[in-house]
Amino acid sequence: MDEKDWNVLKILYEEKNISHTSERLYVSQPALTYRLKNLEKEFGTPLFFKVKGGVEFTSEGAYLAQYAEEMINHLQKTKDYMSNLQGEVRGTLRLGVSSNFAQYKLPKILKKYSLQYPNVQFNVNTGWSTDIMKLLDSSKVQLGILRGNHDWYGEKQLLHKEKLCLISSEEVDIEKIQDLPFINYKTDSSLDSLIKGWWHDRYSRPPLVTMETDRQETCKEMVKNGLGIAIVPEICLEPSDNLYNYELFYRNGDLVERNTWIMYNEDSLRLSTVKNFIKFLNDHPEI
Repeated sequence: MDEKDWNVLKILYEEKNISHTSERLYVSQPALTYRLKNLEKEFGTPLFFKVKGGVEFTSEGAYLAQYAEEMINHLQKTKDYMSNLQGEVRGTLRLGVSSNFAQYKLPKILKKYSLQYPNVQFNVNTGWSTDIMKLLDSSKVQLGILRGNHDWYGEKQLLHKEKLCLISSEEVDIEKIQDLPFINYKTDSSLDSLIKGWWHDRYSRPPLVTMETDRQETCKEMVKNGLGIAIVPEICLEPSDNLYNYELFYRNGDLVERNTWIMYNEDSLRLSTVKNFIKFLNDHPEI
């Protein structure tokens, strides 16, 4: 059993489908099936069985798939440390970054970092902060940039604080917005809780939700066209939006803010790629 077999088992366990697995691996289905049969022969036991629409793993197959993922992670860490031993900043930096930060901040950061460290490659996963936490927990990324407050047993640094803003296409009285059409969008639980917490603190009735969108940008376009109000992080607002925006305050006068964190395991600091990237973020707060 080698690295190729580990990847086959890992992806098949994720997909639960021979056809989808062969597409991801860029191999033919007969070649994939042949390799899987050889694995079953090697271990002397069935690893999976066919079901409607795909396959399911036996208990032995599930155990072997877990072992394969552990070996892939171990091999990647070994490659990282071997690159680190060469005495210069080189190798692959594996990042997990929340979607908003990835869209509005990350491209400029990576471009500027690349100019300073041209021998570093990037492997970037983006998603909601809860998804990035899972990647950190499983060591699939070396460093996470997450928004909101999350429990983390490793190291964390506050990168910056960000305001939440109510946006509208025309002026509004923020004390009288309960009856205005409110536009919602899908987001992670931490931001959703922050918005609901502020509203509950200020008003006795829930917002008059008239639209639910799948993306923050879609929500913003609806607001631009006068279809309602919304609450968004300041990061997504540009002067060219031509929107009225209002900072949010709790009744006690505190500003509503959201934290952005850098999170990593202490062991990751042994890698020059990670150590220098953290230093770069701290040295360039303006980006």
